[in-house]
Amino acid sequence: MAVERTLSIIKPDATRRNLTGKINAIFEENGLRIVAQKRIWMSRAHAKEFYKVHAERPFYASLVDFMCSGPVVVQVLEGENAVAKNRELMGATDPAKAAPGTIRALFAESIEANSVHGSDSAENAAREIAFFFAQTEIVG
Repeated sequence: MAVERTLSIIKPDATRRNLTGKINAIFEENGLRIVAQKRIWMSRAHAKEFYKVHAERPFYASLVDFMCSGPVVVQVLEGENAVAKNRELMGATDPAKAAPGTIRALFAESIEANSVHGSDSAENAAREIAFFFAQTEIVG
């Protein structure tokens, strides 16, 4: 198995409810190490750029508004098959379809306010990590 890095974002609905520690504990208890983390408030321009892959979708404007509605915690997670492991831990985007015990089943309020974002591939993880973190900021 390969040690990988992936990006995780703890979204505004979760930071508003002080769930960062509980979510981090799930990552760590399941073999993912947090190697970089910072709390930011995304600007509209930053959110639009990050989610531009969804620009043609009907939920894009709402997603941008939501991601700018409060602080988020952006993180780099590291571990064996980190991308797949994080996606497994997050659960389905729709919390009603998320497996019991996953982050979204436990904490999500809705499809949009689903508490976490995670990279969907190693290639996107590298791009997303670079978007939020300069390489010199990540130790380990």
